[in-house]
Amino acid sequence: MSRFVSSTVLVTGGTSGIGLATAARLAAEGARVVVTGSRAESIEQARHALPEDVIFLQDDAGAPDAGDALVAKLRAAGVDQLHGAFLNAGFGNFAPLDGVTSAEIDAELAVNVRGPLLQSRALVPLLAPGSAIVVNTSVIQQVASANTAIYAATKGALRPLVRVLARELAPRGLRVNAVSPGPVSTGFFARTGLTEEDIAALGGALLAQIPLARLGTPAEVAAVATFLLSSEASFVTGSEYVVDGGTSMA
Repeated sequence: MSRFVSSTVLVTGGTSGIGLATAARLAAEGARVVVTGSRAESIEQARHALPEDVIFLQDDAGAPDAGDALVAKLRAAGVDQLHGAFLNAGFGNFAPLDGVTSAEIDAELAVNVRGPLLQSRALVPLLAPGSAIVVNTSVIQQVASANTAIYAATKGALRPLVRVLARELAPRGLRVNAVSPGPVSTGFFARTGLTEEDIAALGGALLAQIPLARLGTPAEVAAVATFLLSSEASFVTGSEYVVDGGTSMA
């Protein structure tokens, strides 16, 4: 398919996992892709996995000026118009309630909630009519898992944000949707602060909850994200597409 020929699409947090898979899918379908990453090391690794014409920007979605800083970097890279944005950057450190700290709350809220909101605000003038914003939420907001209080709260905050932005931006001809991944085989859990033993135990517990009896792949989530970014989803806005192998069914 070539749904994104002559289109420029931004993927934040696009140097690994779901973001990287989405950037690869968009590039394969003809898009000019702009990828952001928070670390120079991860950007360098992604350069080897993506086509050489992909534009890479080092950017911190949790910075107080996240939106304006991102737009300034885009313009400096020669990007004055976008046809889509996948606001995918996010992270979570898992801890029991007695391990919750105000510093960690602030850190996760800054990246997972404030970042997408400020970036959406700043990106709107760059988005061509008919463009789409897709936000990465998570089924963690629907499935109560121990030790995820902060992460689940931040992801839960994104669902109403998507609905509000969809309502506000519809008169501008812009669509806003969410893709909500379930357990996916990425390096995410290795970055949550859990021990290898805890990750192994969590993996077993997750598999037991998945009707399809396997973890998803980044490419499977990327397929849904690219659909929502494409013109094939031209009458879809304010929606959240769950990609979780049935985990959140109740």
